[in-house]
Amino acid sequence: MGMAVLRKTLPQMLVSSAFLAPLFLLLYGFFRDSLGPNPVEKITHETGQWTLRLLLATLAVTPLRRCAGMPWLIRFRRTLGLLAFFYGLLHLLTYVWLDQFFDWKAMGRDILKRRFITAGMMSFLAMVPLALTSTRGWIVRLGGKGWQRLHRLVYLAAAAGVVHFWWLVKSDIREPALYGAVLALLMLARLKKKGRQAPRAPVSTSGSG
Repeated sequence: MGMAVLRKTLPQMLVSSAFLAPLFLLLYGFFRDSLGPNPVEKITHETGQWTLRLLLATLAVTPLRRCAGMPWLIRFRRTLGLLAFFYGLLHLLTYVWLDQFFDWKAMGRDILKRRFITAGMMSFLAMVPLALTSTRGWIVRLGGKGWQRLHRLVYLAAAAGVVHFWWLVKSDIREPALYGAVLALLMLARLKKKGRQAPRAPVSTSGSG
């Protein structure tokens, strides 16, 4: 029984460890004072980047599983989604704590006036219900279709994340444009899947026309 549990959990642990490695490197650099002249900006940038990468990786699981014939990938979707939320939370905490020092009034003004922060907050808020309902128990409570409808918020989270990054960089948009292209491809793959699953209209046999 112990070996069976280990075989089931070990891949998840390895994936989690791999994607948490950048965080450990950031922490190491922070305490070694080796993150450059603006360590807060470095942490903000890296946690935001990893949030977006992991959101896109989560969205890529289903198309890759189907197109590449790798059904086992589905077991990592929840792990990737929770890691995306974790990095998103760190990204937000860096802004709230290290950048704004819990100045709630200043943050409120930022959210209302600076559109890239508005988009970033929208992305994070879309991830909150996804993280809270990621367990099997919530699938049962909401029902399979209800749970799937709710978890389409991942597209909003990813799209708002791309917009957040795009508006942040202002001039050199190559990186956010790359993320946007990947997201567009993933959404196109989903639309093609829905198109294939759509029921065909019945063919008329009356002979009219």
